[in-house]
Amino acid sequence: MISSRLLCCLTALLILPSSSNAADPDPLQDICIADLDAKISVNGFPCKSETEVTSDDFFFDLSEEGNLSNAFGRAVTEGNVHEFPGVNTQGISTNRVDLAVGGINPPHLHPRSSESSIVIRGTVLVGIITTDNVFYSKVVTAGMLFLIPRGLVHFQLNVGKENVLFFPSFNSQLPGTQFVHSSLFNTTPPIPNEVLTKTFLVGDEVINAIKAAITSAQLGHRPK
Repeated sequence: MISSRLLCCLTALLILPSSSNAADPDPLQDICIADLDAKISVNGFPCKSETEVTSDDFFFDLSEEGNLSNAFGRAVTEGNVHEFPGVNTQGISTNRVDLAVGGINPPHLHPRSSESSIVIRGTVLVGIITTDNVFYSKVVTAGMLFLIPRGLVHFQLNVGKENVLFFPSFNSQLPGTQFVHSSLFNTTPPIPNEVLTKTFLVGDEVINAIKAAITSAQLGHRPK
């Protein structure tokens, strides 16, 4: 027979891993609208005074299409804690993503969150790459959901004949977004060319050309 004390210990061990894997900690009060101007923060944002909370703090507008006149034909309206302070401590956020015809949301990852998205309009190729370099993909259309596991590189490409609209939701108030191309070719200060040439087995001229193209894209220029 297993003693009650041992049974309690085993139960605790089973529960602890699932709790520690949560993206954000659980809230400790009903509401905690982020005070983005606070001078002190500990792994997040402090709450503003409840006397300053208004109804508007619980609502956020994602109805407008973003500006698609950029190199990627992509626009993201972010609904994270920086833009929507009401999600502070709630462990959730939602973005709006628009893709022009042929537009792409380039390969990127979210280090602090999984992603679940619903397609509202258009036809989009969704790709996911695991840490074993296995590539999963599917063309999805309006009304379909897709899931991106936390921390995995993924992309979305508009393969249809109309603009794409989808809404990704995250289990974090601030999931973070790290683009693969920017992480390598657009850092501050820049990664030494020697690292990049040895990594990609190419010469300086190739690396410099990529850096110039990415800088142009960051400035909103479309490739000629």
